[in-house]
Amino acid sequence: MTSTEQDGSRSMMRFEGSSVLITGATGGFGRRAAERFAQEGAKLVLSDINPDALQAFAKTLDCETVLLAGDIAQESLSKDLVKLAVETFGRLDVALNNAGIAQSYVKLPNVPSDEARRVLEVDLLGVFFAMSYQIPQMERQFRRTGKGGAIVNVASVAGLTGAPRLSVYSAAKHGVVGLTRSAAAECANKGVRVNAVCPAFARTKMAMDMLGMSTAGTDAAIADLTRGVPMKRLAEVDEIVEVFLFAADPRNSFMTGQAIAADGGITAI
Repeated sequence: MTSTEQDGSRSMMRFEGSSVLITGATGGFGRRAAERFAQEGAKLVLSDINPDALQAFAKTLDCETVLLAGDIAQESLSKDLVKLAVETFGRLDVALNNAGIAQSYVKLPNVPSDEARRVLEVDLLGVFFAMSYQIPQMERQFRRTGKGGAIVNVASVAGLTGAPRLSVYSAAKHGVVGLTRSAAAECANKGVRVNAVCPAFARTKMAMDMLGMSTAGTDAAIADLTRGVPMKRLAEVDEIVEVFLFAADPRNSFMTGQAIAADGGITAI
């Protein structure tokens, strides 16, 4: 490779030297996002609930990485993750709030109350706790250096429309969109951008596990889910992760408060 090619390669690294925090880092979206941010030059702060899976995954990454396992529904984890990012890398440039769980694929009256509570705690309160600590840190950075940061919340197309047999999950993701828009307005002139990405179903383990709960069977469930998708297919993980990077890209500096639908056309009709 020539020196010119090397320089060109470096110039394409959108997150060179950036400190990037990713929750749910061993799942489908989180795992691939960590790999892609690493490829783009980032230093990573990774979290997931399973410490063994987190350690094993981190060993596959070729970048500076620090880890903290824990339950995102516990407020202390969000505080500790921001502290870890600052103590290790000096700042927090990007936060990808990706950790989440699904619910049983059943109608609302059949969702157990303890399951509903857990989904709301992880998928909604987890994002609230995360932003509660990420935003002040990014605002402090902006006041000190003129460079704040970007927060990307992983919502869902179920946060933009109704979602039969996913009522509690849909409610949580609607909440994530509401948190995103509200927070974005609050800190828009303080150097912090906040956006949400709203995917349709993708080929992640979480989605496949949920579909396996359907009495119709996985193939029938996929056909049922994609019936209303103009593209007539599930999303690939890479397709969604590229939207995460777009939302976090520092060059994408005038976009905030958006709920970006990556949904195969569902919300177009």
